[in-house]
Amino acid sequence: MANKEIKGADSVLGLSEITENKAIWRMLVAEFIGTFLLVVIGCGSIVLSEEVVIVRIGATFGITVPTLAQSIGHVSGCHINPAVTLSLFATGNIKLLRALLFIAVQLIGAVGGSAVLRLMVPEEKEHSLGITNIGPGITDVQGFLMEIILTFLLLFIIHAVCDPRRKDIKGSAPLAIGLAVTACHLCGIPYSGSSVNPARSFGPAVIMDSWENHWVCLFVHFSI
Repeated sequence: MANKEIKGADSVLGLSEITENKAIWRMLVAEFIGTFLLVVIGCGSIVLSEEVVIVRIGATFGITVPTLAQSIGHVSGCHINPAVTLSLFATGNIKLLRALLFIAVQLIGAVGGSAVLRLMVPEEKEHSLGITNIGPGITDVQGFLMEIILTFLLLFIIHAVCDPRRKDIKGSAPLAIGLAVTACHLCGIPYSGSSVNPARSFGPAVIMDSWENHWVCLFVHFSI
């Protein structure tokens, strides 16, 4: 009876994924580094601008994500996004403990990346360090709805192109995901800042201690 209960708990928690996986520390380090670099490079394309240049920001995030996926995808899967990790947990691809550890190191990596970025940028040019926010003239509801659509699109593309059951995919999955990220930013920046990644929004918010409308990205990404 006790063995059955242990096996039942392990099937949900995934303790064996942590205790019996010798590569777990490499996976956590990869997620930390990936999210750290995403924030430094992605938000770095924003902070020195006198105005928001949507094409440059979209291209930067859209290029950085697939590049990181090619670099660390074989180590951790290159989630670098708590929304991605939660969606993989919800679909049974990873267990609870691994998901929680991934999310923790992603958030820490984002805060670390934001802290380093702030050190590199002159104070007068920080421009809120790339914090995502509702656009001028956009209501909270409009920004919320846009963020739902953008996050759904990104997760839909990720699960579609990474489905191991598909035999028809001949192109590059990281490229498709990168293009989806670019499309989300090109469309969504004027509405919600196009977070599509709670870690990316969390890091700058912590360092700048600015939480205005932060509920939009947190509620969307942790509930979709």
